[in-house]
Amino acid sequence: MNTHTRLATRFAGTTRSLRSETVLDEQQMRAVAPSIFAECKHVSRSERYTYIPTIDVLRGLRCEGFEPFMVAQGRCRAPGKEDFTKHLIRLRHARDGDGAARARPEAHEIILINSHDGASSYQMLAGVLRFVCLNSLVVGDIAHDIRIPHKGNIQGEVIEGAFRVLEDFETIDASTEGMKSVTLQSAEEQAFARAALALRYAQHPAGVPVPITAEQLVEPRRMEDRGASLWDSFQRVQENLLRGGLRGRTVQGRRMRTREVGSIDRGVSLNRALWTLAEEMRKLKA
Repeated sequence: MNTHTRLATRFAGTTRSLRSETVLDEQQMRAVAPSIFAECKHVSRSERYTYIPTIDVLRGLRCEGFEPFMVAQGRCRAPGKEDFTKHLIRLRHARDGDGAARARPEAHEIILINSHDGASSYQMLAGVLRFVCLNSLVVGDIAHDIRIPHKGNIQGEVIEGAFRVLEDFETIDASTEGMKSVTLQSAEEQAFARAALALRYAQHPAGVPVPITAEQLVEPRRMEDRGASLWDSFQRVQENLLRGGLRGRTVQGRRMRTREVGSIDRGVSLNRALWTLAEEMRKLKA
């Protein structure tokens, strides 16, 4: 299988996901995230709930030049809700291409989140994909967070929202380039990593060491991750924190490996918080 058709599938705890280097077709999406194709709303929804399946909205977005490259669906243990549960789609506009002949190391992405069981309105966020490691970043509060309730002209409002998010990418590019131009000293990098640990383990018992160290978070996983810029440090910390696999110890002192952050909600919120943390560090250094 060549690099332009390679797929990456993940089954992380509570979420199934699939990312491709080329546009995903509907058969591929249905296999991983069937709730995108739900044929009706969940029985718990009232008559005021306007039901439009996510696939119809996605088809409308595709007509406007937005194509899906990643899908994810949360797992649901409640009987009868599996086909209606929360799902996430990451899309790129035609102007960013499919990555086959990319000139940039990152791509702009629109993140669409929805469910048909009342757990979520239509939500749209800005995202950035770093090709070398497939880090799926979610932009912090420098970009719009658009929420569209299940009523009225949903498809039209989602398409309008997608173009509003696209307008934010000039600001996002400036933030990204600013992070790349900032060099962190070792102590500053450690401070950034410690703050990231506090975000990840906010519910950890007070006074008890967290399972891993700041030093582990800044370790590169590949040659391309080496570098002293804030952007390089941000990428290493983000990947190590969200993908897991780091050796550590439990509260009881037993050896363990950290788990990947599998929840759609937790992944998005932690990603956004890390971006905001990096942006604040950039401002301080500037």
